[in-house]
Amino acid sequence: MRLVQTNGIKMRIAEMGSGPLVVLLHGWPESWYSWRHQLPALANAGFRGVAPDMRGFGKTDAPMAAEDYDNWARRTRSSSGTTGARSSPGTVCCSTPIDSAVWSR
Repeated sequence: MRLVQTNGIKMRIAEMGSGPLVVLLHGWPESWYSWRHQLPALANAGFRGVAPDMRGFGKTDAPMAAEDYDNWARRTRSSSGTTGARSSPGTVCCSTPIDSAVWSR
């Protein structure tokens, strides 16, 4: 667990493993903890799993303005660089079923 500064907020992320990046996004009202079983499985399979607490959840800052919550997929995608990972053709982003998969690149 660590805090990263991204898009004007502090975001808590859980991360495990090395290799191609897989970003795991939780739904409402969850946190990174929803992915606690998938992180070690991804690491054991040769991936780097990153599960952030989304804006306003867990230990991630909660912006005051409603417009600061728009387009969370774009903001999450741009945040992947702050984890020390570079977005590459192999980067994959997954979300819980309630939110559906957001992007894959």
